[in-house]
Amino acid sequence: MRTATVRRATTETEVKLTLRLDGGEARIHTGLGYFDHMLMQLARHGGFGLDIDAKGDLPVDSHHLVEDVGLCLGDALKEALGDRAGLARYAHAYVPLDESLARVVVDLSGRPWCEFHAELPPIVLGDGFQVEMVREFFVALAMRGGLAIHADLLRGVNTHHKVEALFKALARALRQATRNEGGGVPSTKGTLSA
Repeated sequence: MRTATVRRATTETEVKLTLRLDGGEARIHTGLGYFDHMLMQLARHGGFGLDIDAKGDLPVDSHHLVEDVGLCLGDALKEALGDRAGLARYAHAYVPLDESLARVVVDLSGRPWCEFHAELPPIVLGDGFQVEMVREFFVALAMRGGLAIHADLLRGVNTHHKVEALFKALARALRQATRNEGGGVPSTKGTLSA
């Protein structure tokens, strides 16, 4: 069963997250409407079941909450993938949203890395989502999930569209990379644990 539940509690945030790689409903509540919308895109276009109940010190800003949700999603992904046997491992996706175009390439290598190249203005979307937190989310996911993420915003004008294209491209790449193709661990080392 490719499922994991992760809990994280600090003085800044409290997160409970369940990830089901092979599908299911998505129920997401972070207190940030725009972030919830992006996480719903991740679940929908990734083909994942995803439950997130998160609370944070939003009067300070969105940094702690967004980063901690990324950390928890990374932990859940790592646990749900197990020994990574049979995975497609590599994948990429190009996703347009009107005038915006994003490309995300992933490798479920067990080695964390994040290259994030997107010109995003330092503005707030919705009810407190700081756009510069998109990078922090991608980095947290990569570091804790043990995957390499290369995210590039190739073009765009509307900030909402830019961010949404990045999340959808991440979702589509993860959907392909986590696909079970059968067989052993996709590495000549015989392991993807490090």
